[in-house]
Amino acid sequence: MRIKRTFLESIDKWNMWHSVPLLQSSGDEDDDWRLKRRENNRVTAQKSRKRQTQRADELHKAYECLDQKNRRLKKEVQFLSDEQRRLTEALKAHEPLCPIRHCVPTLGSGPRDVGVLSSLPR
Repeated sequence: MRIKRTFLESIDKWNMWHSVPLLQSSGDEDDDWRLKRRENNRVTAQKSRKRQTQRADELHKAYECLDQKNRRLKKEVQFLSDEQRRLTEALKAHEPLCPIRHCVPTLGSGPRDVGVLSSLPR
């Protein structure tokens, strides 16, 4: 409903400014009409520039926020990648020495493995 009303209001304003006055009694009225139209156009242009500037400011703030978040996430990815690399290296170094790894395929198959199962971290 608001869109229709705004559209109709804009059509009415357009018609008001672009219609030719039916009675032109003197040049002074025509000059007054032109001055008023120029002033209204100037005010409208100022409002438009102000809205455009505000929108640009909002977009810049959003960009700064997203850029900061992106940098933070990249640092987190780098940290997690480094941690994964360190843990993988530690696991590779530990695997040849690990007594549990050699028992894993037979876990739970005999009474001897009960102690091994109870020593596993939960």
